Amino acid sequence: MKVQPRSRRTAGKDAYHQLREAIVGGQFHPNERLVEASVAERIRAGRTAVRAALVRLDQEGLVTLEKNRGARVRHVSDREALEIEEVRAALEGLLARRASTRIRPEDLRELRQLITEMRERVESDDALGYSELNARFHQIVWAAADHPTATRLVGSLKSQAIRFQYQTALRPGRAARSLREHEAIFDALKARDEDGAEAAMRDHLAEVLDTLRWAIDGNPRTSRWMPG
Repeated sequence: MKVQPRSRRTAGKDAYHQLREAIVGGQFHPNERLVEASVAERIRAGRTAVRAALVRLDQEGLVTLEKNRGARVRHVSDREALEIEEVRAALEGLLARRASTRIRPEDLRELRQLITEMRERVESDDALGYSELNARFHQIVWAAADHPTATRLVGSLKSQAIRFQYQTALRPGRAARSLREHEAIFDALKARDEDGAEAAMRDHLAEVLDTLRWAIDGNPRTSRWMPG
């Protein structure tokens, strides 16, 4: 296998972070074997470092280590995918409530700009670009909430969520509805409305859960894994 030169983005990152990003970003697929030697060559790291990274990723639930069989990217079942989204909704509702009384003016300005850019992505039918902005929107809310434990937990769930996308971006009208949901979250945060912020976030993630059910029920999983 030809080794690609390391990019600026990966240069300086340890084996754990490089491998984690590759899994979360869909470069490895569910149930794919992670052979130490091949992974080490691919990310240009030592096998000892790769072995330690796999142990850590197993503890996070991103990798499954099997005795005498090596490591695989962990497969998430339909049921677990739904359960992850249910737990995520509860945690992000809490974070939105807390953020409403703690968010800074500069955070609100960034959220407003993100919504403008998200609207442009919807109009240009750029699902991947919209997804990236969506992720940033949620990260700002998490940071504003100032609740490290909940942020750590929801971040772990979000990492898993990226791997089990079922072409949810292809649901007709979903992007436009998602934009309106984010606008409602922003309005509640701007008004410093605790109940409104929590309700808007829960409503948004209830729609995410409903879309996931739609994808599971009517659309078979494909090899294309869209970031969530």
